[in-house]
Amino acid sequence: MEMKPTEISSSKMFGGYNKRYKHYSPTLGCSMNFHIFFPPTSSPSKKFAVLYWLSGLTCTDENFIAKSGAQRAASSEGVALIVPDTSPRGLNVEGESDSWDFGVGAGFYLNATQEKWKNWRMYDYVVKELPTLLHENFPELDTSRASILGHSMGGHGALTIYLKNLDKYKSVSAFAPIVNPVNCPWGLKAFTNYLGENKADWEEYDATCLVSKYNNLSATILIDQGEDDKFLKDQLLPQKFEEACRKVNVPLLLRLQPGYDHSYFFIATFIDDHVRHHAQALNL
Repeated sequence: MEMKPTEISSSKMFGGYNKRYKHYSPTLGCSMNFHIFFPPTSSPSKKFAVLYWLSGLTCTDENFIAKSGAQRAASSEGVALIVPDTSPRGLNVEGESDSWDFGVGAGFYLNATQEKWKNWRMYDYVVKELPTLLHENFPELDTSRASILGHSMGGHGALTIYLKNLDKYKSVSAFAPIVNPVNCPWGLKAFTNYLGENKADWEEYDATCLVSKYNNLSATILIDQGEDDKFLKDQLLPQKFEEACRKVNVPLLLRLQPGYDHSYFFIATFIDDHVRHHAQALNL
């Protein structure tokens, strides 16, 4: 099995290159794809800091690359974008494709503990396997300088991964993140199936629960939330996270954006702010 990543496509954009790779993931037990956007460089010895993007429910590694327009800011700031997939694929576990908000395309960036879903280990894939793979195969990337952001389920992933690994990431931001999954339908469904009935296990993957434990933050958390997002009231619950941050004096910039929804039109509108937010934290 080919552990080393194989390039499967390359497209020039804003002077840099979107490159798609596939590799076999021992963590997930299947073949996985990911994208890297390499910004332009005048010096072959220059190393790029990395910005991980985690996508939302139903997405692959392609949505953000095709729809966000993040490459423009990444190119001017000189930061590489790393975009993994959202779940294992091709394992053919019974029921994995029965619903759009669980299973394939819905890994929730956790390590499942239930036997049936044992391959769903996106937390370890993003935090451990992928950075190691990048470090070993792409000398132009400086994986020791990393930040993380995401959308919806991926916003949940970015926040929880950041809070549990403050030594690994310089900053975090999110678009319309699921910040309190233990209290919303998406979270209840995913966590019950992946993690079992013990609610204490769920809290290990809930940003609102985690922020009181891991609150020694140096960088401000940036969250953009559309006010016309149809998931705002019952699934996303940003006010719960805001309240938790306030209690422990965690610096949070929560921007409610009037008229915007949950889509990539919303993401594309504000993505430059997020790339610059991370470039600043990465000292670019």
